[in-house]
Amino acid sequence: MLRERLSGLGRVLRRLVPGRRGGKWAGAAVLVVFVVLVLIGWYWSNEPEELDVVAMAEQHASENNRELVVGYATTFTLMELTRTLLEKPGGYLSNDVTPPSLWLDNMPSWEFGVIIQMRDLSRAMRRDMSRSQSQSTEDPDLSRAEPLFHFDHASWMLPSTEGEYRRGAEYVESYLLRLSDPQNTRAQFYARADNLNRWLGDVETRLGSLSQRLSASVTEQRLNLDRPADQSTPSGIEQQVKTPRLQVDNVFYEARGASWALLHILKAIESDFGAILDNKNARVSLQQIIRELEATQRTLWSPIVLNGSGFGVLANHSLVMANYISRANAALIDLRELLATG
Repeated sequence: MLRERLSGLGRVLRRLVPGRRGGKWAGAAVLVVFVVLVLIGWYWSNEPEELDVVAMAEQHASENNRELVVGYATTFTLMELTRTLLEKPGGYLSNDVTPPSLWLDNMPSWEFGVIIQMRDLSRAMRRDMSRSQSQSTEDPDLSRAEPLFHFDHASWMLPSTEGEYRRGAEYVESYLLRLSDPQNTRAQFYARADNLNRWLGDVETRLGSLSQRLSASVTEQRLNLDRPADQSTPSGIEQQVKTPRLQVDNVFYEARGASWALLHILKAIESDFGAILDNKNARVSLQQIIRELEATQRTLWSPIVLNGSGFGVLANHSLVMANYISRANAALIDLRELLATG
């Protein structure tokens, strides 16, 4: 009786469990899908190459029969940064909820670094560069574009982040077309030293923060520089700062994205503010910043972001990145001093 029951159970299990051949095909299919997703993820994680935004702006003006007026290169660069963000391989990944984007974090961090620079530039253009005085009215297109660039960078439902950023770029393009129309005197771009200096102040803050976060890839015991000031919550004399290991690569790629975007903006700034830079003897300082930022875009040959102890056997890519950004920030401080007093 027991033998018959075991025999019947065996027949049932054989019907429920697929045969060896079917199992092999299923396993092979899963392996193929996995490899394809890995290859797609690797391709989508490639960072865009450096662009010649000044030459591209000149070509854009020629194709649209527009004058290459002051402010054209900077405005076009904001448009081009948005286009690259949305149309690079894989498109915009920060709000994707399906594989392989679901497990990719380096490229979304890179995208966030670019977005921060786009937001700062759009705010500076709306607040300063398109207005002659503090009591002047805002440009209508820029006043609509800036809030759209500040939309949640990870929203995938209605409205989507891509849609809002694309609308922002359309308003910027509308401003550019009015700016380059000799018959339209209401759209203006004022390339003044004070306008440039205020935006560079925002850049200085961003670079300083990135440098500190990159340096925190190794444990540091820092003096609390906030203690001399009145503060809401008392804190100790020293603070231990350390970026969690799983966040080190995210900070690294955010810094790379921010440096990539800032590199292109500064090249456009050199074109539009050339007369001011020459008058203040500050062009070389700006070019030095660009050179330091170009160094941040060198090829990363390691498959992962290494996080050595600084003087240990392994390299620490975050500290190398922090070095270039700190040098760029130091040159930026000199540039601001020249613009203010040179």
